[in-house]
Amino acid sequence: MLTSLSIKNYALIDHLQVDFNNGFTIITGETGAGKSILLGGLSLILGKRADLSSLRNKEKKCVIEANFDVTNYKLETLFKLEDLDFEPQTIIRREILPSGKSRAFVNDSPVKLSSLQALGERLIDIHSQHETLQMVDDSFQFQVIDALANTQKEISNYSKKQLEYKALNKDLEKLIAFQTEAIKEHDYNSFLLNELTQAKLKAGELETLEEELEMLSNIDAIQEKLTTSNQLLSDEQIGVLSTLTELKNTLKQVSVISNKYEDLYSRANSSLIELDDVFSELETFQENLEADPNRLQEVNGRLTIINNLFQKHVVSSIEELIVIENQLSDKVLATENVDSDIAKKKFEILKVKQDLDALALLIHNKRQKAIPSLKEKLEAILAQLGMPNAQFNIVLSLSETYYLNGKDSLDFLFSANKGGEFKPLKKAASGGELSRIMLAIKSILTQYIKLPTIMFDEIDTGVSGEISNKMADIMAGMSKTMQVFSITHLPQIAAKGHTHFKVYKKDVNEVTTTNLVKLNHDERIVEIAQMLGGVDVSNSALAHAKELLN
Repeated sequence: MLTSLSIKNYALIDHLQVDFNNGFTIITGETGAGKSILLGGLSLILGKRADLSSLRNKEKKCVIEANFDVTNYKLETLFKLEDLDFEPQTIIRREILPSGKSRAFVNDSPVKLSSLQALGERLIDIHSQHETLQMVDDSFQFQVIDALANTQKEISNYSKKQLEYKALNKDLEKLIAFQTEAIKEHDYNSFLLNELTQAKLKAGELETLEEELEMLSNIDAIQEKLTTSNQLLSDEQIGVLSTLTELKNTLKQVSVISNKYEDLYSRANSSLIELDDVFSELETFQENLEADPNRLQEVNGRLTIINNLFQKHVVSSIEELIVIENQLSDKVLATENVDSDIAKKKFEILKVKQDLDALALLIHNKRQKAIPSLKEKLEAILAQLGMPNAQFNIVLSLSETYYLNGKDSLDFLFSANKGGEFKPLKKAASGGELSRIMLAIKSILTQYIKLPTIMFDEIDTGVSGEISNKMADIMAGMSKTMQVFSITHLPQIAAKGHTHFKVYKKDVNEVTTTNLVKLNHDERIVEIAQMLGGVDVSNSALAHAKELLN
């Protein structure tokens, strides 16, 4: 509910600060006193676009601030979606700067206008005789029926299932698109994969082959060097082994004479052993080394295959070719399996579709059961409001289309007169009739769902007498479960309010200012008497006013 409103430097308002109570609040005032200005300021809080003309003093900023008690509105999810800090006592502030720029804040955090509009829709419903388009909209009509039918749980489950249904259909579309493209590339990818598979690539193979090629290509030079090395080690005259053997024997003789030469002897002996081992390996290499033209041809052929693959796939390593081979394998396998994937996805869609249809049928049946009660309630209330022959024909039919709230198509038809043709509301009802129908609908809704604060702006235009009394009774009844405001010119309605405010103008230093003041009991009597008989209040008007208030 709206607990307080502060307006500074807006239109004819210099500074206005007012607190509001729960229940039924009346706002009255002469035509032109500024009631529309008050609503205009409030609409800025709800996210309406602003302009520089809103400023009273063009050199100062306009500030409008409203406090709301949102404890029972279950708005935590909305605050989270809009990335707002939730507070049970929420403060909304709107500022219009002299530059023309506008800023909005929720609980002192800057917000976008879209977030303010989303929040505003859940806080206040401003309704006037000229703002009845909502009522002829299918989504609002379904909201009314669903409130009576108590389909919120089923619609929530339906919405989740519908999201799953849409996601599965998107997956199916992607699979079909993939299949279309994959078929075109399948043969080529299979050829490339087969080529790579036949190559039997191994990581690290290239280095091994290149080393082997180098050896096979230089077999004669290697044999020559090995032979020379053998001679250097084993020649009887100048061979290293003979010389080192003589050195070892000489040092052994010296080490016998003195222990300090023992280390030299040991090192010479170790060197001889090591060189002898080298000589043995040289002889083994020489024995095993022979030209192998066939193997040389094989290695050359293998390297040619690998290098051709490098060029074709624009890579420089076998590891990269193996990655490409795996990717091609996945593509070819996916193409070969796509038919079964599509069939599986279609089966999943069919199952979810069956669940959707079952939920849609459940929603439809609950709505059908609620429609007679809604029709009866509406016609009974409208009869009280001077429309005794008003009739509704609410036709609900299952369609093949999956809408956001089910599969129902709705025709909300109305006839104001006996024997009249049933037509859509916007064609069959006048502005005054639409206002009374909206009042009837809102009064019914208060019995089933928590509505935001509602402000009726001269919804009683064109009615009087007993009908205005009934309208007042209905609004007063609504105020038992919600906060209701009524801007009115009718004393019968003004007298039914729990709280009464008066909008008035006054001139200060030749400048006109709009003000809003809360009336006490005696002031209410005078105000209602003036509404009955004009500015010059008569005793009979005062008596009538007291009677209405009592």
